[in-house]
Amino acid sequence: MDKKYSAEPYRIKMVEPIKETSRQEREMLLKNAGYNPFSLKSEDVYIDLLTDSGTGAMSQEQWGAMMVGDEAYAGSRSFFKLESVVRNITGYQYFMPVHQGRGAEQVLLPQLVTKKGMYYISNIHFDTTRAHVELAGARALDCVIEACFDIDLDHPFKGNFDLDQLERIINSKGKENIAGIIMTITNNSAGGQPVSMENLRAVKQIANKYQIPTIIDGARYAENAFFIKQREKGYEDKTIIDIAREECSYADIFLMSAKKDGLVNMGGIIAIKDNEELFNKCKVTVIPYEGFPTYGGMNGRDMEALSVGLMEGLDERYLRHRTDQVRYLGDKLKAAGVPIQYPIGGHAVFVECKRFAPHIPSYQFPALSVTNAIYLEAGIRAVEIGSLLLGRDPDTHENKVSEMELMRLTIPRRVYTYKHMDVVADAVIHVYQHRHELKGYEFVYESPILRHFTSTFKPIGGLK
Repeated sequence: MDKKYSAEPYRIKMVEPIKETSRQEREMLLKNAGYNPFSLKSEDVYIDLLTDSGTGAMSQEQWGAMMVGDEAYAGSRSFFKLESVVRNITGYQYFMPVHQGRGAEQVLLPQLVTKKGMYYISNIHFDTTRAHVELAGARALDCVIEACFDIDLDHPFKGNFDLDQLERIINSKGKENIAGIIMTITNNSAGGQPVSMENLRAVKQIANKYQIPTIIDGARYAENAFFIKQREKGYEDKTIIDIAREECSYADIFLMSAKKDGLVNMGGIIAIKDNEELFNKCKVTVIPYEGFPTYGGMNGRDMEALSVGLMEGLDERYLRHRTDQVRYLGDKLKAAGVPIQYPIGGHAVFVECKRFAPHIPSYQFPALSVTNAIYLEAGIRAVEIGSLLLGRDPDTHENKVSEMELMRLTIPRRVYTYKHMDVVADAVIHVYQHRHELKGYEFVYESPILRHFTSTFKPIGGLK
């Protein structure tokens, strides 16, 4: 192993067999799934890179903590342990658990929408966030720097807000019509790209100027903190937890799918800095949707595991290996000429399928075509992050066209080895070398909400 990629900072004590299938079997399985990788059975996937959400491996400390979980409906001691950890990291006064990130969005986002015609602004809204913004009666506006869309540009913080554009949007829409500013760290749809501390600070200053609430979407806040330590001047000697605390200081609200940097299989967080009125509104809403405010859809065992996982997720050795493993895969693909978002992000390698398959137009979903091709080639499941995911305009119902047609190779935490990454790289490179054979897809059934999850498709002209 090249020393520029760190070895796993753990030993493997348990293994799970994974199934291999033939090309003929995969052709049948994909067809039966409506050519939608979400509908494949996991047992029919050899290396599963669909998502890093809830797919990681827990540590011996987490499994041990689960043994003492308190399953009380109200006032569980496991809740108070988790509350203490969240307060330690964020510095926020108020906390409630939810079952996952979309539960946090469902509870919190409608509270700030006080009238019709309001907007949320983000560096880029991810899929469920955009859906919950629209379900709350608001509209989602994206405001990322232009460098994000130049995949070859070596920019350390491609996830940053475009500050001038942010202020122009606020002035054009009216500050009274902005429900909140959502700072997604790392910026998933930008290619897992980090946001600098300087940018977070500047966004908060603009928000304060116009009295607009700021929200951190912190599913990968620890990975973002690691990139700040690696890439931003003045932070090289700071601890990850101190960087994370500073990140949180520039927001009023912290929402988290804890299934990522919390290193658990289920769980989410709503933390509010000091707004008791908002917290009380969320408590009223969380009860019918998630559960009592001291368990919020989680059981005591899961809260115990999250209490440990949040701290493990801030460990620098773990984060170094985590980002090295992603970079290892990205470096192999880039060296072979595969177009990827660069620099390589924190949780996934994002392949740019506009360049990969330029003959397939956006409305035929080139990234879905590439995603299905690598499953057929090697049983590897990835996910489309492009025009299919972006969906339709909620007002005109026209298909939106994504700036980038990305295939995300999302690496679960503490699950696969570098050798698995070699297998993935070989498959993607093979498909790239035969890219002229790829065909677009059209809908058989289009789901009206979050269509990429449950729609079905057929290849245009059939597969070879």
